[in-house]
Amino acid sequence: MNSNQHTGKPDAFTLGPLEEGPACCDPQPVVQVRNLSLLYDGKIALDKVTLDIYKGCITALIGPSGCGKTSFLSAINRLTDLVPGCRVTGEIRVNNRDIHHPDTHVQRLRRQVGMVFQKPTPFPLSIRRNLSLPLNEHGISNKTEVAAITGQVLRDVGLWDEVHDRLDASALSLSGGQQQRLCIARALALKPQILLMDEPCSALDPLASGVVEDLIRRLRGHYTIVIVTHNLAQARRIANYAAFFWVSGRAGQLIEFGRCQHIFESPSHELTAAYINGVRG
Repeated sequence: MNSNQHTGKPDAFTLGPLEEGPACCDPQPVVQVRNLSLLYDGKIALDKVTLDIYKGCITALIGPSGCGKTSFLSAINRLTDLVPGCRVTGEIRVNNRDIHHPDTHVQRLRRQVGMVFQKPTPFPLSIRRNLSLPLNEHGISNKTEVAAITGQVLRDVGLWDEVHDRLDASALSLSGGQQQRLCIARALALKPQILLMDEPCSALDPLASGVVEDLIRRLRGHYTIVIVTHNLAQARRIANYAAFFWVSGRAGQLIEFGRCQHIFESPSHELTAAYINGVRG
């Protein structure tokens, strides 16, 4: 469905009861990446990235297309396992546990580290079933509990007032912005600690994009969020930290990482300054 089509209520609304969490002021690493490299069919896509992701903060990954941002994101919850010919080297620790250790339960990891994609990806099922299905898959089947979680996450993303009287309607009948908020609710239903977002606003019209951006800002403090975005103004508005990636020798590399204010106002690397000022990229 085109993101400009609206079959229900518009995406301008008053957000629900979830209040923005506390500001990130005491960085505690929850994801620790050391010398991470990704190769696709033997070709290096991401080269020796070392980076900490801090608890309760929003970290924006910025940089031109093809510099490895999405690959980095996918590596954190091992979606790279699903890519034929992909090889990962280096170390990623989530809550100080090596995610590539043989004892790692990948399904549990992906419950802990949720993912929201660039294009809204609702299941071709009812709104209600979009939320109950992943809960059932993870062993939550009690109808009362499922109903309570469904209502809570829909309120958290501001959808409850818009859809509570049509939960059995197809999720595909929702507007693009509503679909993306439903996908975020679906991720939140599993109570992740970390939420990965791959350009979650890029497929939406400006109004819907603004609504989703406001939602992401309100999730800060409640969740640790890593977001890929090409919208530098958006990164500056919502993120606590920014990581700037670039392509060097056909491989993506991390050039600079720091607090957003520093990256945007006084970057240390000339490539970062050139990209932020629109000279490169």
